[in-house]
Amino acid sequence: MVTGANAGIGLATTKVLVDRGARVVMACRNQEKAEAARATLPVGTRDLASVRRLDLSDLDSVDEFVAGATGRVDVLINNAGVMNLPLSRTAQGHEMQFGVNALGHHALTHGLLPRLTDRVVWLGSLAHLRGRLDTDDLSMDLRGYRPMRAYADSKLACIMLAYEWQRRFERDGRGIRSMAAHPGYTATELIRQSGRPVADRFFELGNSIPWAGLTPEMGALSVLFAATVPDLPGGSFVGPDRLGGLRGHPKIARSSRGSRDPEVASALWERCTEMAAFR
Repeated sequence: MVTGANAGIGLATTKVLVDRGARVVMACRNQEKAEAARATLPVGTRDLASVRRLDLSDLDSVDEFVAGATGRVDVLINNAGVMNLPLSRTAQGHEMQFGVNALGHHALTHGLLPRLTDRVVWLGSLAHLRGRLDTDDLSMDLRGYRPMRAYADSKLACIMLAYEWQRRFERDGRGIRSMAAHPGYTATELIRQSGRPVADRFFELGNSIPWAGLTPEMGALSVLFAATVPDLPGGSFVGPDRLGGLRGHPKIARSSRGSRDPEVASALWERCTEMAAFR
């Protein structure tokens, strides 16, 4: 199951998985775009992919998606995300970047837990190095909203949730693994969402330089590594191996010191669970 599978890294990940014979649920907010993306898959593998609507900015949509899930889910790839947005809110009133990137995926993971058989992969980012989480101000209402800081915080939250889920899986003896991966600097549409045409055009030009950003296919390699390597330990963090993680092929990497704080991660997990209305 791949969230945000209609473009970028999510679509590149889906293409490889179906090419290897996996059945993939493309969980996407816009079904029309997702069906169009599915139509780009090779004819011989297209029938292995199916589309289901999932709007991670609305926890009611997450609940509906979970209620409609059938069968087992071997691997859940929490890939979908938003970045550098003007201040906006989810359907439940949470800051959008945190709400989609971290909270929505936490609720999805929680809801699908009875169906999971192998692992959960969370999409992180090198931006987490600039993140500073305050579990009492996850929507930045007290600190003041800054788009890129909110993105960095949300990606730090994703990595911390990946680690905390792993700790809880181990304590519960579930035999399920949770891990995180980051794609390096990948040229996708994600960067062009600021609502500021000049800034978006600047990043678009940067993405157009062949050596500046990885293709989605290369960016997906770390995600695929985390999702498919059989003996990869739970709690791993995977990223490109060159230029400080910006480029290259996947290897086990090391996330920030703050991301490995178990007390903050536990508080974050509990707060997210409360916000998602699970008891």
